[in-house]
Amino acid sequence: MALVTTTEMFRKAYEGGYAVGAFNVNNMESVQGITEAAGELKSPLILQVSAGARKYAGHIYLLKLVEAALVENDIPIALHLDHGADFAICKSCIDGGFTSVMIDGSRFSLEENIEVTRRVVEYAHSKGTVVEGELGRLAGVEDDVKVNSEDSSYTHPDEVEEFVARTGVDSLAIAIGTSHGAFKFRPGQKPQLRFDILEEVSRRLPGFPIVLHGASSVSQEYVKIIQENGGQLKDAIGIPEDMLRKAARSAVCKINIDSDLRLAMTAGVRAALFAAPSAFDPREYLKAGRADVKTLVKHKITEVLGSAGMA
Repeated sequence: MALVTTTEMFRKAYEGGYAVGAFNVNNMESVQGITEAAGELKSPLILQVSAGARKYAGHIYLLKLVEAALVENDIPIALHLDHGADFAICKSCIDGGFTSVMIDGSRFSLEENIEVTRRVVEYAHSKGTVVEGELGRLAGVEDDVKVNSEDSSYTHPDEVEEFVARTGVDSLAIAIGTSHGAFKFRPGQKPQLRFDILEEVSRRLPGFPIVLHGASSVSQEYVKIIQENGGQLKDAIGIPEDMLRKAARSAVCKINIDSDLRLAMTAGVRAALFAAPSAFDPREYLKAGRADVKTLVKHKITEVLGSAGMA
């Protein structure tokens, strides 16, 4: 099976009341763990690559790893650029085999965001690639994306119709209270998503696929494992999974998951190394990390996204 775009995935997700998981990949073990989980559960899948991942592993290495996963798993997989900073990086990924790209113009004014997004859309559509745009800014840190709380902002529903109409984007990432990074809320803080904004955006864009970034739930199980095995993580909580499931039942067709994957991989590797301090074979401790990634993704697909059996 060849790589696909997200168009048909999102149509089915919107009509079926579930979301497709967009899982960030950085190396072979993450690709294997994610795709094996989705393959066994027959779930559609989006593998996404950040600027940091491209710098770390290289575009070609990641592309070939994903192509290998297509041979091993009979499910629809889209390859997506996460947070494309400008036209050049989006063009590079489009020309380099990606089937979906995100152009993140949220740091610009509305007019500038429309201009850069429209330029990417025109080029992408000429190549058969789909485009995700963004309105509103999420706080937090993820690779090259760094936004402090003072500069973050919710999406304004009164801007979404003009943005979609003038850019021609295929999906829209909105800011309703999620944030990038593992440590979204400190103990005692109450996470709360602005479902009123989501509902108003959905009303203004009926049938249009909405995306949530920064949607990791920060598994306390993995945080505890890391802490017990020498990690210096502080206690924190992420987005409650019941809120994400509620979003997936509405217009949200794509939910991004990155920090939870990092925590799962790190927990598996740390536990393996502490259990065998003299171990020096990376195949052993990376295998443990891969297994925890697979377990996490299965949980997300069945308990949060609702996409099992929808491939």
